Amino acid sequence: MGPAGAVVTGAGRGLGRQIAGLLIERGYTVLLTDVDAEAVERAAAELGERAVPYVLDVRDGVRTAAARDAIVERAGRLDVWINNAGVLHTGPAWEQEEDTRRLMIEVNALGTINGTVAAIEAMRPGGGHIINVVSLAGLTAVPGEAVYAASKHAAIGFSLSTLADLRIAGIRTIDISCICPDGIWTPMLHDKLDDPASALSFSGKLLQPEEVVAAVGKVLDRPRPVTAVPPWRGFQVRLGDAAPRLGLRALPFMVAQGRRAQRRLRAKLQP
Repeated sequence: MGPAGAVVTGAGRGLGRQIAGLLIERGYTVLLTDVDAEAVERAAAELGERAVPYVLDVRDGVRTAAARDAIVERAGRLDVWINNAGVLHTGPAWEQEEDTRRLMIEVNALGTINGTVAAIEAMRPGGGHIINVVSLAGLTAVPGEAVYAASKHAAIGFSLSTLADLRIAGIRTIDISCICPDGIWTPMLHDKLDDPASALSFSGKLLQPEEVVAAVGKVLDRPRPVTAVPPWRGFQVRLGDAAPRLGLRALPFMVAQGRRAQRRLRAKLQP
C-alpha cells in the first residue's frame, strides 16, 4: 500500500513549503496549511495537483480537526502529519507585550498539541507518523528568546510524553518524531540580522532549509524521538544542560559569537 495523505502546517513559504515538496516527491497527497491564504494558494499551485491548499490558524482546534478530515476525505487516509507552523519574537520576556508572549505559546505549543491530537484520531486505525519541527531552543536556555524557548520546551515535552502514552496504551503503529534544528536561514530569521536579541540563533552553523528537509526525510524512513540538526549542536546544548551553571556562564560568549556572525552576514548581503 503506497503513500496516501499528509498534512504540513505553516507550508505557505520557507521550510514548510519545502517539506511539502519532499512529501509530494514521495507520492503523498499533501494538505498545505497556512494562516496566509495567498501564500498557501500560491505554494500549492507551484507544487502541482497533489498539493491542496487549506487556510488554517493552528491555534484553532476545531479548524485543525477539520483539516484532518479534509485530507482523509481527499486521500483516503492520513499517513503523515508535520507540525511546522511557528512564530518567533525576540527580547527579554519582561519587555514583550502579553499578546506577543501569548502568540508564541499558542502557535508553537498549542498548535503542536492541536495538530498531534487531530492526527492521532485519524491514525489510530492504521498507524502513521507525526513529525514536530521544534528547535534547539526546545532543549536549552536561549537568552533573547525566553518565551520562544518556553514554547518549544512545551512542544518537545508534549511530544515525548504523548509518545510514551501511546506506547503505554499498546499503540505501536503511531510514531512521533521531533526535529530540533539550529537557526535556519528562512524568512523567520531574514529580518533578525539587526536584532541583537536573536544573536544566539546565529551562533552556530546557520542551516539552509534543505538540510532540515533532509533530516525530515531521514526520520520519515526511520522514526526517532529527537533529532538535533546538526548533531554536534545537540550534543553541545545537552552538555550545557547537564551542568546548568557552567552552561549559563558560556552563553554570553556564544551570544557575542552570534553577534559577530550577524555583522558578517549583514556586510555580505549589503549591495
